[in-house]
Amino acid sequence: MGIFSDEILAIFVPIVVYWVYSAMYMALGHSMDKYRLHSRSEEDSKNLVSKSEVIKGVLLQQLVQAAVAAVVFTVTRENSSLAEAPAIAIVEEQAAGSLFSYLTLAWQFSLAMVVLDGWQYAWHRYMHPEPYNHPVEGLLLDTLGGALAFVVSGMSPRASIFFFSLCTVKGVDDHCGLWLPGNVFHLCFWNNTAYHDVHHQLRGNRFNFSQPFFITWDKLFGTHMPYVVEKRAGGGLQARPHTGSSRAENGEKSSK
Repeated sequence: MGIFSDEILAIFVPIVVYWVYSAMYMALGHSMDKYRLHSRSEEDSKNLVSKSEVIKGVLLQQLVQAAVAAVVFTVTRENSSLAEAPAIAIVEEQAAGSLFSYLTLAWQFSLAMVVLDGWQYAWHRYMHPEPYNHPVEGLLLDTLGGALAFVVSGMSPRASIFFFSLCTVKGVDDHCGLWLPGNVFHLCFWNNTAYHDVHHQLRGNRFNFSQPFFITWDKLFGTHMPYVVEKRAGGGLQARPHTGSSRAENGEKSSK
């Protein structure tokens, strides 16, 4: 038995992943400027709060996230212990490592993605008139959305370590402002750095609410805005809305 329980790891591993992955992007520094979607001067002019305030806000949200996760794990553990029959436990133990267990995990992850995407789309669009990321928005979109995805999918705390670590890395990547070549998220998801960047632009702030994985809800409710990634005068790249009928309609077009 390990030092820490799966529940403790599920609470703290995604938080550690956030800081480590964010630090990796910070460490890249000026070496990645040619892949930036915004120049440093543009970012400095748009950033209205200091880095210390951002860190305080993130720590506050992560503290609330940890508290909510602890409550959810406690409630689901108690309910599971009351409802679980010994025969079920035996079957689950025998199925561990089998094809069935992997298919179950894939189904749980897929369902959790759909639930989280739907929840975040609805609240993101409803709360969009708010011009900043208020702690209440973080609680509703991320923390409660994650809790709902965990409960509905029925995944275990151990499985949630990997799922929410994935969500964390995907969220950081979507907001890093870098269009890196060979980025696996850009290859696997149309909902990516450029897609979300268009959402924050003046022409696109009524579009591309979907996050963090798919663009399905934007497609269904008419808020999808395709984009084009092209070279920016003065160096670097830029993402802009694109309304043509080319591959960019799927968010695939870029200028080399």
